[in-house]
Amino acid sequence: MNKIPLTIAGAEALRAELHRLKTVERPNVIAAIAEARSHGDLSENAEYDAAKERQGFIEGRILEVESKLGNAQIIDPKLLDADGRCVFGATVTLEDMDSGKNVTYQIVGDDEADIKLGKISVSSPVARALIGKYAGDIAEVQAPGGTREYEIINVVYV
Repeated sequence: MNKIPLTIAGAEALRAELHRLKTVERPNVIAAIAEARSHGDLSENAEYDAAKERQGFIEGRILEVESKLGNAQIIDPKLLDADGRCVFGATVTLEDMDSGKNVTYQIVGDDEADIKLGKISVSSPVARALIGKYAGDIAEVQAPGGTREYEIINVVYV
């Protein structure tokens, strides 16, 4: 399987989720199944069906998170030496050439992406247009609404 790029913070978030799933969610759903079983006939027991479905979801997510962590390539942006180039983990300040507004994004793994927090996926159109470019370069992004141009103002590794 291919390596999955993650920042240190992203890997820690996945580890925390895995810990919560194993220590909180799994025991809770086991208790809910036991409680539903105590109500008798399982063939018409909606609580039991819901708890079993929830258990399946939790077990599936545990396997998924363990797989991602097992295949993770953890990258510390502070240790990058990319000579000012946009790479995975870099924090990039852009100026929208149309509106003149500045935005700042960190390029992160797919599981860490959260636009509200200024984190964009390395596989997003914006990140793909930025990778390999330097401050002062213009990046053309093929967006659903058409081509957008951004000037790269600053690239830092934090």
